[in-house]
Amino acid sequence: MNKIKLGPRNSLYPSLTTLVGTVVDGRPNFITIAHVGIMTMKLISFGIGKSHYSNQGIRENGCFSVNIPSEELVVKTDYCGLVSGRKEDKSALFDIFSGELEGAPMISECPINMECRLERTIETPTHDVFVGEVMETYVNENLIEADKVDISQLKPLLFDMSSRKYWSLGPEIAKCWSVGNELKGTEE
Repeated sequence: MNKIKLGPRNSLYPSLTTLVGTVVDGRPNFITIAHVGIMTMKLISFGIGKSHYSNQGIRENGCFSVNIPSEELVVKTDYCGLVSGRKEDKSALFDIFSGELEGAPMISECPINMECRLERTIETPTHDVFVGEVMETYVNENLIEADKVDISQLKPLLFDMSSRKYWSLGPEIAKCWSVGNELKGTEE
């Protein structure tokens, strides 16, 4: 197959769409973020453009929440990425609850919520990259099967920058750390 050069383009899509929560000027605020990364089993990271309102709250509070919306929340999730908390009270869209960390509001309607302590901030010329330690995870009980989250029931929103569309999760294709065993013994 012939390959076409696209230039230095990030193609790590689709990615999980999240709503990051913080408190700014005494009010809960949420921003839509799809550039979330797993650093370790307890550390996550995400970048937010320096001009965003939420950055101030994350820095001041030293914590934040990462809320995973399901497909049913696509309109509200998209809205939170379209408007600034400086101008709109986005917290009015949701039923909000708190865990142990003041300054990390969570959204009840989101099936999964992670309460995170800010570990460090990495500054780039255009973005603040926040690294947080997951202190607690809250999951709707109907999503738990054998002590694990059933992502087929979660129905997370996936974001694709190329098409600028939200996508849904497809069916399971294979079992990790297992399907590759089919090739064992074929290298010789």
